[in-house]
Amino acid sequence: MNMRRILPLLLFSFLTVSIFAQEAQLAQQYFRDGEYEKAAVLYEKLYERNSRNDFFFDRYVECLLAMEDFKQGESVIKQQLRKTPGKVNLYVTYGKLMERQFKDDEAKKLYAQAIENLAKEQYQITRLANSFLSLTKYEEAIATYEKGAQLLRDKRIFSYNLGDLYRRKGDTPKMITNYLNSLEDRPERLNNMKTIFQRYLLEEDYAELQKQLYERLQKAENSIHFSEMLTWVFIQRKDYKNAFRQVKALDRRFKENGGRIFRLARIAANDNDYDAAILAYEYIVESKGMASTFYIDAKREALRCRRSKLVEGYNYTQEDLQTLETQYESFLNEFGRSRATAGIVLELAELQAFYLNDLDEAVSILNDLIKFPGIDKMVEANGKLRLADFYLMKGEIWESTLLYSQVDKAFKEDLLGHEARFRNAKLSYFNGDFQWAQTQFDILKASTSRLIANDALDLSVFIMDNLGLDTTATALITYSQAELLVFQNKFDEAFDKMDSLLIAFPEHSLQDDVLYLKANVFMKKREYEKAATLYQTIVEKYNEEIRADNALFALAELYETQLNDLEKAKTLYETLFIDYSGSTFAVEARKRFRKLRGDNI
Repeated sequence: MNMRRILPLLLFSFLTVSIFAQEAQLAQQYFRDGEYEKAAVLYEKLYERNSRNDFFFDRYVECLLAMEDFKQGESVIKQQLRKTPGKVNLYVTYGKLMERQFKDDEAKKLYAQAIENLAKEQYQITRLANSFLSLTKYEEAIATYEKGAQLLRDKRIFSYNLGDLYRRKGDTPKMITNYLNSLEDRPERLNNMKTIFQRYLLEEDYAELQKQLYERLQKAENSIHFSEMLTWVFIQRKDYKNAFRQVKALDRRFKENGGRIFRLARIAANDNDYDAAILAYEYIVESKGMASTFYIDAKREALRCRRSKLVEGYNYTQEDLQTLETQYESFLNEFGRSRATAGIVLELAELQAFYLNDLDEAVSILNDLIKFPGIDKMVEANGKLRLADFYLMKGEIWESTLLYSQVDKAFKEDLLGHEARFRNAKLSYFNGDFQWAQTQFDILKASTSRLIANDALDLSVFIMDNLGLDTTATALITYSQAELLVFQNKFDEAFDKMDSLLIAFPEHSLQDDVLYLKANVFMKKREYEKAATLYQTIVEKYNEEIRADNALFALAELYETQLNDLEKAKTLYETLFIDYSGSTFAVEARKRFRKLRGDNI
């Protein structure tokens, strides 16, 4: 064929395709705009030209249904069924037409016929199920997949789809069963299954998942994916001891070095289940020995968990503290005192200063720590900050301010430097030098650390409010001394100091501050009901004072995290961001309120 004949043919083909595309686009526009009569004319023409394109046919029928031209709709569907009886989706379209005419019984028969006429073909099965799904006919979609699995002789081939359908139906046990079938079929879906369960299971549903996993493991105890899923379920339920049993079995089976167990221990420790964490860390130390790369880390973290378990809540005896001190010393005797163990040395110093009241020993070992050869500069700075705190507790103000100033200078533009500057200003506050302290707090209000900036703002306003009312500053000095006693964990002495202030200045504006400080002490001691009572008193009696928003936020957080009254917490958060919209807590309060309300944040 010569070029003269080819060019006209090519041009004709191009024009035909172009016109076809324009008509399809125009039909789509008419359909979108609700001009169904015009759209129907075009879709009918488009389908007649391309009878293999089901989209044009479906859109044509949709237009007829929108116009309620049921007679024409039934006619074209029947005609299409005669042409292509194997397209079972047409029965769904036919059924939808019947439902539009309120002929539900006839529609059900057509849906059943669609399922009955299914071919042994995965694509057709999936397509029919999706057709039912688009009409939210979950029962029919489920029946389609179940029939399809029989036809293909593969019970698990559509398990994932069935799990999704049962989830939509709200049938949690069957959802779990099918998702687990899917996991059995494809173990690489483990993380995907965790994501799905975490997103859709309620707290009480985890018990059902746990039960089904136990049943499967009894039949196939070597199913690694089910063992790992069961471990994950225990973690979701915060049952770390049972999770430990699972990971220990997996560790032994794969002859691992304890890494899996170490990760679980950290999760438990972060969730304050120190007993389970210690159990896991000790297993690594005892079973893996020094050959494990996790040996020293496990020993160190176990020690930290023992410390946290003991001192959090201040529920301990002197003997308990001394035993813990011995364990710290034992660790350092084994691994030495160097830059590698500087963190443990710092913790030992804190234990001695805050709990064993041995400030001299704490100061001594920290003076050694900051001289360790090659010590990390950040670790050294943290050591100096804590050493400065201890000098402050000893009353050696000059040594304390010198160390704070060193860290401030070395990390001037770093958050660590801001922290040092804040502590130095607070030292002046404790010492009664309120004007200099306030000047520093005003500077720190611009800190990039929100926590430091907020604390600096609070203290600046606090000093301003209370200095103007008492020219001798006696009440404020008494209060700052009480704060220092709280810092030293000398709670009884602090309460005596606060009570003396209330007696000497019964009408002073520090009334709410004293209640707030006492509430914070009760929080440290985990006496949550007493703390809540005092916070509530501040909110009710001193709602115009500086501590009102602090107390309201603390009270809301207490109900959310400790007193298990989420509705009360939600109400308090809402009150805070509405009534105290200028508070530094307002943004966080709104966020927590929305989370408790169930918003997708």
